[in-house]
Amino acid sequence: MQYLYYNMVREDLTIDYLLRTTWLAVQKMYNEQASKYESTMVYAFTLLSIDPKNGTPSTSLGPKMGIEPTSLSRTLNKLEARNFIERIPNPEDGRSVLVTLTKEGLRMRDISRQTVFQFNEVITNNISPDRLKVFLEVMYDINRLISDKKIFKNNYEKTH
Repeated sequence: MQYLYYNMVREDLTIDYLLRTTWLAVQKMYNEQASKYESTMVYAFTLLSIDPKNGTPSTSLGPKMGIEPTSLSRTLNKLEARNFIERIPNPEDGRSVLVTLTKEGLRMRDISRQTVFQFNEVITNNISPDRLKVFLEVMYDINRLISDKKIFKNNYEKTH
């Protein structure tokens, strides 16, 4: 089986290419599911990032999700317009806003959770635990190399 897998992967396909195309396929799959609820993957991800019991300070959502403040603001405005979230003054810090889920937001968050669980269940049922463990270790290592800035550390010198 391993031999077959390595022959299927062409040498000219880079790790970056495989990561990108796989992520685009996952994103498309989630957006297709979300469209059944007139939603998007970004909306679902945002709802999943909000603490369902206590809410989440808006200032911590962007870094938690890895998106820029402008994009987050646009997303929160759309979620608020659809009555999925409310923004209330943060009782612990009057200068910030707490993003909380409405009843409809909690319902949509639950649908999003079930969708993610279904994806994970299908993956774990179709990929052996050993292979999945190696995959997760490699993904962790790639993420660490990027966050530790080890990929392009020698490319920061002037080239002219």
